[in-house]
Order: sequence, then C-alpha cells, then structure tokens
Amino acid sequence: MLPKPRADLKPNTADFERIPLVKPTGFREYDARWLFPEEINLMGLNAVGMGIATLMAQRGVPKRIVVGHDFRWYSGSVKQALITGLLAGGCEVHDIGLALSPMAYYAQFALDVEGVAMVTASHNDNGWTGIKMGISRPLTFGPDDMLQLKDIVLNASFEAKDGGRYIFVPDMAERYIASLSDRPKLKRKLKVVCACGNGTAGAFAPQALAAVGCEVVPLNVDLDHSFPNHNPNPEDMAMLNAVSAKVLEVGADVGLAFDGDGDRCGVVANDGHEIFADKVGVMLARDLSAIYKNATFVVDVKSTGLFITDPVLIANGAKTTYWKTGHSYIKRYNHEHKTLVGFEKSGHFFFNTPLGRGYDDGIVAALAVCDMLDRAPDKTMVDLRDALPKTWGSPTMSPHCGDEVKYGVVDRVIEHYKRQHESGNPIAGQKIRELITVNGVRVVLEDGTWGLIRASSNKPELVVVVESPTSEDNMKAIFKDLDQQLSRFPEVGAYNQKIAV
Repeated sequence: MLPKPRADLKPNTADFERIPLVKPTGFREYDARWLFPEEINLMGLNAVGMGIATLMAQRGVPKRIVVGHDFRWYSGSVKQALITGLLAGGCEVHDIGLALSPMAYYAQFALDVEGVAMVTASHNDNGWTGIKMGISRPLTFGPDDMLQLKDIVLNASFEAKDGGRYIFVPDMAERYIASLSDRPKLKRKLKVVCACGNGTAGAFAPQALAAVGCEVVPLNVDLDHSFPNHNPNPEDMAMLNAVSAKVLEVGADVGLAFDGDGDRCGVVANDGHEIFADKVGVMLARDLSAIYKNATFVVDVKSTGLFITDPVLIANGAKTTYWKTGHSYIKRYNHEHKTLVGFEKSGHFFFNTPLGRGYDDGIVAALAVCDMLDRAPDKTMVDLRDALPKTWGSPTMSPHCGDEVKYGVVDRVIEHYKRQHESGNPIAGQKIRELITVNGVRVVLEDGTWGLIRASSNKPELVVVVESPTSEDNMKAIFKDLDQQLSRFPEVGAYNQKIAV
C-alpha cells in the first residue's frame, strides 16, 4: 500500500523517491493542475490513480476508464504513473495514446466506457501537468467530486484491488476524425488558417478541417513541446497576433486557433482582427437560433451582455442564462437543462444534440464557424462580426495571485462593492445597477457597463474582464476602478496583459 501523500517533499532526496508528493492546491474546482515534479511526483500520480478508482467504486460506477495524454515531454510518464494507480485500484484502462481532450471524451462514447482521465496541462506553460476527469459521460468533475477525490488521495483512503486490465486502443485518432467528417461537405470553398501553437491539436485539426472541404493553411502545426513560438492559448495575444498576420498574408476567410489540448478554438476575422469567444458565441447563437426556433443557451459570467440584449436573438426567441465560469459548470448546466449550446468566454463551446454530445470540442466549434459562413455565402466574417451591436470589451486579464490567498482577496473585493451598492456610491461615474456574485463579482452599472473579478480555477491568478455597450471611456473607467481595488492587496501581482487607461 502506498504511504500517505505529503506536500513538503523536495526532488533529489530519498523521500521523494519513496513517498507520494501531492500538493493539496492541485485539486481545483473541476480538474487538477500541478507543477511537475515540484508539486506532484510519479508516486503521487499513482495515488491519484488509486483515488479515482476508489471514487468510482464508492459511487457504484463500473471501473472502466479512458486515458490519454497531451504533447508535453513529460506527459507520457505522467500518464503511465496514473495508469499504474488505476490498475492497482482495479480499473480496466483504455489507453488511447496521444490525444486531444475531446478525443478522450469521444472515446468514452465510442468504447462505451464510463470514465475518463485525460492527462493535460491545456494551455498552461511548460512545467504544468494536470488531469481532466469524469465518471459520468459527457460530464467532468465539479467541486464536490474534486473535494471527495482530494480527501481520498490525501488521506490514502484507497485499497489495492484485483481485476485491473490494460487495453491499448491504436486507432482512436482515426475514428475521432472520421466522426467529425461524417457530414455533408461545405458548399463554400473556405480558406482557413489552422493555428495550433505547436501543441497537440497540430496532429489532428488540419486533417479534420480538410476532410470537410476547407483549404487549410497550416500555422505552427508541427508538434514541438518547447512551444518555440508561443503558448498554444487562443486567449493569448501572442497567438492571436500570429494568426492575424497569417490571415492577412494569405487572404484567408478565417483564422482558427486551437489550444494545447484542443477543447477550445479562437477566431480571427478576415481583416486580421481577433473576435473574442463570447462575441463568436453571439454570432453562432444568431446563426443557430434562426434554424432552431426558441433556442436556449447558457454562457459564463465573463461573457458579453449581448446574449440578452441582441435584437436578432430576441427576434428569434432565443433565451440565455448566465452561469458560473468553468468548463465543468457550463457543461453540467448545458447537460441538465438541455440547452442547445453552452458558450464560455475562454472558448469552451458545448454543443448538445443534434449538434454534438455535450462536451467541449474546439474542432466542433471550428466546424460550426465554417458552417455559419457556409450558410451565408455572400457574407464575410467581418460582415457577420460588424452586424453585432457595438460594444467595447477587454481580453481576459490575469493578475497573479497565489492559490492560497486568491479566494480571500475576491471575497474582500465582493464586500467592498456590496458596501458601495448599499450606500449608493457611484463607481466609474455611475451607480451600480446590479451585482452578480454567482462566481466572483460582476459589477453592472446603470448604462450596462460591467466589470468582473473572480479567482481563476486552474492557475494562481485572478480573472478580470470589463465591457461597455456605450463607450471605450466607460470601459476604461470601470477597469480603472477594479484595478484600483486590486492594487490595495499586496497579494495581487502583475497582469499577463492590461488595457491602458
């Protein structure tokens, strides 16, 4: 039996080689993320695998699970250590090899397997590893699941079980791409920049887009786990700027940028300007609600207010709910309430029947963008984007804040704005109309200008987003107020990017 995990072990010591290292903060709201090997070692991953097997047994779920890994130099060894723990816990493990996260979710259906444990750090910098997991397709773990798993692992409340079985699945990539291309080809010949940031999607996304009839212009699709150009993150301006330059160079109809594990897709219009994912969501909602009358959608609290106010969506009878940020939250709400699509500002899109199986898949989202253009043969992405009502919005900004303190900082910010709201004090020259505190605090002013501060669920950071439907000055004004509040806390560090005020 494995010893009880510890959080204080150091590499290059004897104890590091004989005791599991598992830092508790790696168990996040809906997946797990650790620096490897500083925060988790291979024996720690054995413990996590045994913990997942134990949780499945406690929930009465057959212990059958799909496992895959992304393209990092250490992901294969991380996966093997995880598999060792799963096998020791009595699991039947279906190893699909190098994969995208949505490929692993697809494999749950294709193989009729209950569980998934995808080894990926997504778009995080090199040095990070993690696991996206679930035991009830198409859902992934939420906070209650993660807390239970954390308790099992940290207290070593698992037992070795007989019956473990290893099955390697050699052809899941081919089956996944075939499933995506099993549909009518595009009528419109679209030139598409397919950007992968040298991440895992480079092995799969170009083939899938070509299979439906796109003329694919590849950009950084060669796999290179050093990420020599930029991180594969479609919210990162470095990636978007590279896509923009290529779109303008080749005269592409659209640029599609995939993140490190392929469950998100960023979009650049034919004029070289990025379209933030929530605005892409509004464009897709317009397109789909014209086909599916009275369609329902769910979006996260970081998303634009246009989902409520857009006149086309109103005329089409579409209804949208704002919910907690996080792929697990939106996925679960989308599944339980049978909404047509769930959209996250980060680029996680969840297409339900008949458009998808309810999980987030960046290639499915990319195909939906292509279909939208195919249904509007006389329109460009610029035309469709510019048809939206004008708003002024920021990218997702992420000031550093340690995992141990970030939630406390957000709680204190919430209390500040509650006091301002109750007293009627103006913020950025306006009174507060509404505070939405389902996930951090979204401060909504009288003219609809809003700003959000919340704790990141997967990195030691806060998340800051602002938008105004009236002016750039009002957007900057509310950001200035939020930024001034955060500057009171020495725990809050530098931003990854920041709008000028």
